Amino acid sequence: MTALQIEQLGEDALLLRLGDRIDPALNERVHALAAVIQARRPSWLVDIVPAHATLALFVDAEMLDAKDPLGARPPLARAEAWLRAQSLDTGAADPPAGLLEPAVIPVRYGGECGPDLDAIAAEAGMDAEATVAVHAGGEYRVAMLGFAPGFPYLRGLDPRLTVPRRATPRVRVAAGSVGIGGAQTGIYPRQGPGGWNIIGRTPLRLFDPAREPPCLLVPGQQVRFRSIDDAEFSRLEAGQ
Repeated sequence: MTALQIEQLGEDALLLRLGDRIDPALNERVHALAAVIQARRPSWLVDIVPAHATLALFVDAEMLDAKDPLGARPPLARAEAWLRAQSLDTGAADPPAGLLEPAVIPVRYGGECGPDLDAIAAEAGMDAEATVAVHAGGEYRVAMLGFAPGFPYLRGLDPRLTVPRRATPRVRVAAGSVGIGGAQTGIYPRQGPGGWNIIGRTPLRLFDPAREPPCLLVPGQQVRFRSIDDAEFSRLEAGQ
């Protein structure tokens, strides 16, 4: 674990830091490490939360206290000792295959659903139809969830569509809005303010607390977009 830094997050979590930048290869290592820890998951490990270059592990301190054979060390020190004893390979590039089914997200591009599509198309030197084809033709991966419950940060955006966030965020962005912010694309799970460039909207619910699991997408999952028309949008929305 020579390339891995382990930090304490409060009293019940550890942060495994693999780097300090947004980089696809680094994010692959994060998800590979998460998969390995999940496969060996001890009973005291409550949650595994991947980010771009870090992995947070939330622990049940009381369970560690009850089952620890290593003496009177603080719970997080015991959790760290377990991690270091695993001889985890932080250089792994690929998580185990077959754990996550790829997701296909239907999107109504442009118009009221995508007010920034034409501006992004002009910036890229393409028309709106070609821009939709480029975005919908991409292969994406959920780098992490953040900002709001269920909000996926998706890597894999075609560089031609890279644009900075809006100088002035919108007060209201509709739930399901598909946006571009810098070199990433993402989906707003609920209505609220936001500064990403909105190019379309999906009728799917990205987050539903009554659903198990509540998040439609999970870190490490592969994602594709599919362009739909108004009629299909209405039909899918009614079925949610």
